[in-house]
Amino acid sequence: MRQLSELDASFLYLESDTAPMHIGGIYIFDGQDCQKPLSFSTFVSYLRSRLHVVPFFREKLQPIPFRLGHPYWVDDANFSIERHLAYVKMGARNDQDSLIALASRILQEPLKRDRPLWHITFVDGLRTPGTPEDGEDARGFALIVRLHHAAIDAFSGEEIMGKLLEYSPTPDPIRPPQPWQPRPAPSDQRALFQVGTNLLRKPFRMASLAANAVEATTHGMIQKQLRKLPLPLPLFSAPHSPFNRQITGNRQILGKSVPLSRLKSIKAAIGDVTLNDVVLGLCAEVLRRYMEEHGADLTRSLVAMTPVSVRSKSLRRPTGNQMSAMLLDLATNQPCPASRIRRIHWNAVASEPYQEAIAADRLTELVPSTMLALSARLYSELQLAQRYHPVFNVPITNVPGPQVPLYLQGARLSHQYNSAPLFDSMGLVIVAVSYEGQLTLNFTLCPDVVPDGHRLVDLVEDSLQAIESAAENLPAEMPPELEQPGHGSTLLDDTLHLIEGAIQKSINKLRH
Repeated sequence: MRQLSELDASFLYLESDTAPMHIGGIYIFDGQDCQKPLSFSTFVSYLRSRLHVVPFFREKLQPIPFRLGHPYWVDDANFSIERHLAYVKMGARNDQDSLIALASRILQEPLKRDRPLWHITFVDGLRTPGTPEDGEDARGFALIVRLHHAAIDAFSGEEIMGKLLEYSPTPDPIRPPQPWQPRPAPSDQRALFQVGTNLLRKPFRMASLAANAVEATTHGMIQKQLRKLPLPLPLFSAPHSPFNRQITGNRQILGKSVPLSRLKSIKAAIGDVTLNDVVLGLCAEVLRRYMEEHGADLTRSLVAMTPVSVRSKSLRRPTGNQMSAMLLDLATNQPCPASRIRRIHWNAVASEPYQEAIAADRLTELVPSTMLALSARLYSELQLAQRYHPVFNVPITNVPGPQVPLYLQGARLSHQYNSAPLFDSMGLVIVAVSYEGQLTLNFTLCPDVVPDGHRLVDLVEDSLQAIESAAENLPAEMPPELEQPGHGSTLLDDTLHLIEGAIQKSINKLRH
């Protein structure tokens, strides 16, 4: 009986029809070296034999009566693997572009809440690079994976896929799975007793429950008060950008791979920066060039939200969200792309956000997830993204992946694309994932907010070449004008102070 944390629950409550909160993956396999193509039935048998590796694959959410607390993960007594799988056979257009278009449509669909929160689509008959276009024996296939953010974060998602796949081209024999007996779900009485125990430990939760119970009333009250709220400038200090408008349910997944060796050479040429700084600098140059093409204001720097995994420091759970978060000035108003990487390094390290990053669960401890969901709906209804500067412009996550090849029953994982959830006023998310000597910049975007999304992909190579050229001619010493700190953790601190005050005002009104 494992209850969702505040952070995990927030992804559940923030979900809407236009903002499904799942992490996606497109895993492309080359089966040319296999004796025969991997069939869908063989894949089902293989996955069934490995379900024990990831327990949450057979766990669903059980709500608390009267919504008096967050749901619990419980074994799904009616679990059927077939409810989580789909099969698609590629037609004449069986190339990678068609696969990505198919995946973009599938990833728009929310996961069903009455079962474990995952789904895999097996795409058969895929033509992989090197296969003749008129070849009938297309042995490539792909997996389109959806895993809910309430259960995992981007870092644990990569760990899970690593557990499900194999590290040898020789297929492991598919052994019959051990009989699985679901543990009995807790009774409503036990769940309510646990809720009461939690409330005694955290009396502040009572205010959350009261706000939730009269949500329909408080919704109008808070909306009225927010319209009068003088929002402080330090909070909404990120500039307006083409990426920060109200989203729709449409999604587009794009990606571009570059050799890790080129990024490491840039790191060595600039000196005293990390590989993550170089990745962020590459993202910043792509975003700057895209904004320049669309006539956006470049005088103010974009602000990124970058998750930082604390999984190595906290191994209590193999899944769930174990992250810290920081707001980072990307220095996009700096014209030199190599000097920008030094600036990013200063903003990230010299201001100590990596050492003193504010844990994301600290935010949800101060702001109950039900109140976060209500605030998000109000944020959308009041169109605050259009009326005020956003808190940050774009989330960027850098996830280190395995540098050795992975296999599935002899078929080699040749490429992967990853997607992340979008939410209102955030029409673009970048996820950088490394695998086998390559780094892929994955762009999840709402095409109704970010037009000409393919230009982001086209600009990656030009941006990388510009950084390489600038790094060769960069002065050894950091110019004095770069020695002033940029955005550090102060924006997030301001956010916490503002929300604390707003929550307290709401609680006081509820008491009266």
